[in-house]
Amino acid sequence: MACARAATGRGSLGRATVRHDRAGPGLPRGFSLLEVLGALALLALLLLGVYAGIRTATQSVRAGTAAIDRLDRIRAAQAFLRRELAQAMAQPIGRDERGDALYFSGNAHELRFVAPLPGYLGKRGPQLQTLTLVDDGHGGQRLEIRFAALATGGEAAPAQGRTEVLLEGVHEGAFAYRGVDARGQPGDWQSDWPDGRLLPALVRIELKAPAPEHWPPLVAPLRVDAGASLGRPGLLQRLRPLGGAR
Repeated sequence: MACARAATGRGSLGRATVRHDRAGPGLPRGFSLLEVLGALALLALLLLGVYAGIRTATQSVRAGTAAIDRLDRIRAAQAFLRRELAQAMAQPIGRDERGDALYFSGNAHELRFVAPLPGYLGKRGPQLQTLTLVDDGHGGQRLEIRFAALATGGEAAPAQGRTEVLLEGVHEGAFAYRGVDARGQPGDWQSDWPDGRLLPALVRIELKAPAPEHWPPLVAPLRVDAGASLGRPGLLQRLRPLGGAR
C-alpha cells in the first residue's frame, strides 16, 4: 500500500510537472479571440480606405474622359457645320407661291440649305441639310441634322436616313442670320431669314451647353451668292431692313 501511494504521488507529481511545462514561459502562446477580432477590424478599415481611394480615382478618370469626349464632340460639330455652311450651294430646296426658286430657309430653331457632304459619310452629291434644335423631353434641347438627296431637277426628295444628333444636353440656343443691304453694308442679325431666294452672308449658331462645357459662338460665312443667279449684285439688294436678333 505504501508503494501504491508512492506511485500515485509520483504520478500526480508527474502530471503536475507536465501541465506546468506546457504552460511555461518558454513555449509560444496563441492569440486570444479579442486580438483576432481587433486585427480583422483593422484589416477591414484598411481595405475600405483602399477601395474608397480606388473608387474616387475611377470616378475622376471617368468624369475627365466624359468631359474630353464632350469637348471633342463640340469641336467636331462646329467644324462640320462651319464646313457645310461654307459650301452651301445655290440649289433650289423649293419654290414660293410665284414659282421662284428658294435656296435657303431659316428661323430661330431650324435652317435648311444644300451642300455636299464629306465622302467619309458615305453620301455622295449635294444633300438637303436640315439643322434643327428640338426638345429632348428632359427640359433641354438637342442639336440634330437630317439629310435628303436631291431628286432629278434639283428638287429635294423626301428625307432619307436617320437623324444625326450633333449635340445633346443643350440648355438653350438659337440661330441668326445676317445679310448685306443694297449699299453693300452688313445688315442686322435676324432670327428669321426673310427671303429664301437669297442666301445670307453669315449664319450664327449660339448654344448654351451644360457646365463645364462651353459652345463658342459659331459664325459661319456662306461663300455662294445666290443673288448672282438672279442677276442681283447684292445678297439683300431688294430686302428692306427687318427687326430681329442683334
